[in-house]
Amino acid sequence: MTSPFVGEFLGTMILVLLGNGVVAGVLLKRSKAEGGGWMVITTGWAFAVMAGVFVSIACGSSDAHLNPAVTMGFAVRDASFVKLAPYLTAQILGAVAGAALVWLHYLPHWKETEDTGNKLACFCTAPAIRNTLANLFSEIVGTFVLVFVVGAIFSKRVSAAGPAGGLGPYLVGSLVWGIGLSLGGTTGYAINPARDFGPRLAHAILPIAGKGGSGWSYAPIPVIGPLLGGALAGLLLRLLAVS
Repeated sequence: MTSPFVGEFLGTMILVLLGNGVVAGVLLKRSKAEGGGWMVITTGWAFAVMAGVFVSIACGSSDAHLNPAVTMGFAVRDASFVKLAPYLTAQILGAVAGAALVWLHYLPHWKETEDTGNKLACFCTAPAIRNTLANLFSEIVGTFVLVFVVGAIFSKRVSAAGPAGGLGPYLVGSLVWGIGLSLGGTTGYAINPARDFGPRLAHAILPIAGKGGSGWSYAPIPVIGPLLGGALAGLLLRLLAVS
């Protein structure tokens, strides 16, 4: 049975499974992808978003937000917040499920990996340089770009000018790739509260071999920053009458 809730849950689950999966492949010891680097991670996340969007649409969510910040942005744009709570719930639950699948998929590799920071990075983000205001700004800017450009991609003017609607999932994946390459080096570009909080929660709960702390002191940044960035983008879309 499909529904918007199921679509957001399964789409976010696939997004996190493939997105955090590529991080685990690059960072965990004795993985064949070990040491693949930033280009591999950003590319994997781009494909993860594309796959998640397709799954979400197929399973009942025509919105395919997969991200509370995107839901927040369009809620501000449309002045309607009715979808915010149910979508946010589905997205966080889907992110937890996706993170649990990553843990299971790489089960033998956690014990082989001594670096607790690398293990945590397979679940959630951390800044390259710890600076609260700078980190918050990075997440606001990255998410603003995400939501504003997604709003432009699916706007009536762009749809009327060409085939952007049918290419939407590919274009959004490319956008996330670009954000990762251009803006992701500072904080790891969470740009999605569910993608960060859900897996961080999974890291805290799961019996991961040799894990350290779950980095809760940083956790508010990839939640507050993306929500603010999404809301600001939604406000600008509303002011410019982009819909």
